[in-house]
Amino acid sequence: MESAAARPRPVLAAGTVLPEDAGRAALVARVHDPEGGGPCVAAVRGERVVDLTAVAPTVSDLLERDDAAEVVREADGGRAWRLDDLLGAPPGQGDVPHLLAPVDLQVIKAAGVTFARSLLERVIEERTGGDPAQATRVRERVVRLVGGRLDGIRPGSPEAAKVKELLLAEGLWSQYLEVGIGPDPEVFTKAPVLSAVGTGADIGVLRASVWNNPEPEAVLVVDSRGRVRGATLGNDVNLRDVEGRSALLLSRAKDNNASCAIGPFVRLLDDGFGIDAVRGLDIDLRVEGPDGYVLRGSSSLREISREVLDLVSATYGAHHQYPDGFALFTGTLFAPTEDRRAPGEGFTHEYGDTVHISSPRLGALVNTVVPSEEAPPWTSGVGALMRSLARRGLL
Repeated sequence: MESAAARPRPVLAAGTVLPEDAGRAALVARVHDPEGGGPCVAAVRGERVVDLTAVAPTVSDLLERDDAAEVVREADGGRAWRLDDLLGAPPGQGDVPHLLAPVDLQVIKAAGVTFARSLLERVIEERTGGDPAQATRVRERVVRLVGGRLDGIRPGSPEAAKVKELLLAEGLWSQYLEVGIGPDPEVFTKAPVLSAVGTGADIGVLRASVWNNPEPEAVLVVDSRGRVRGATLGNDVNLRDVEGRSALLLSRAKDNNASCAIGPFVRLLDDGFGIDAVRGLDIDLRVEGPDGYVLRGSSSLREISREVLDLVSATYGAHHQYPDGFALFTGTLFAPTEDRRAPGEGFTHEYGDTVHISSPRLGALVNTVVPSEEAPPWTSGVGALMRSLARRGLL
């Protein structure tokens, strides 16, 4: 990767990050407010962002309320900010108000290998041992032998079991195929509570990684009772070389400084945006390099292999509870194979890449790629949030 020095910054404005039907949406934001003394829960009302922290001190608390959407639309708020001002703030600069990831006390979970196309890419990573130079050769064989056998297969079904038998006979069975078409999905903890970055922030890739990519995903926001209360966008950054060496390196590949982005806002479910709207979300990706390189891709939840509520049930239930709720990445269809540096090596990030993830109903999450080692350190955890709320008399 090239040096991260003097990288260009994306120019963000309300019109580029709001959903296309923002006037009908109940949108929840979080704002870092140095004057007010800490993070604020806020409602996005047009191009104004209104402080609701006195009504609900955390997003987790807000989503426990059955009237959350009504509160976001109508509750009297405290101070307000111009959305354009929040978006224009320099990332990582603590002395000016700026947007944060719109979740707080929720555990950040992720479901992996939920789309057939990205499933094949995980198998390829495993077969190459994380070596991008071998990707083209291995991809040709895997696609030839696996390819269409996965089309339309319901995970855990008798048809999936038959495919498993065929692939075993070919010597191609994989731990990724197990979670991709087997009875149990892969659900893992993506990042610690409060560690996610929001729109406009830097997003981190380990300096040692030579094969990596963004993972644009829909993120479900679920309350302590297992109810999906809203949705947002996420970037579940993937280090393909690290995970490809061993699935046991998943934490090394996934959980690094600034390696999880969520935002721009949580759109609450309501009469105009229900779970069926979530099931039909289209997600677009654009990566723009400092050298003029552009990569485009798309993902649609209509092509997901597992029902999204089944992913929630695999995460929450009698087997596991989340008293502050959780945010669940639902997986991605996107797995870039276009060559960038050299023929046969596929795509990988360069420092300074701008990653633009968008959906008409959710808005746009925009971040700039930097080494994780150079991203602003994560310094404000649960203890700091509790102390801040206590100082403000909100607990």
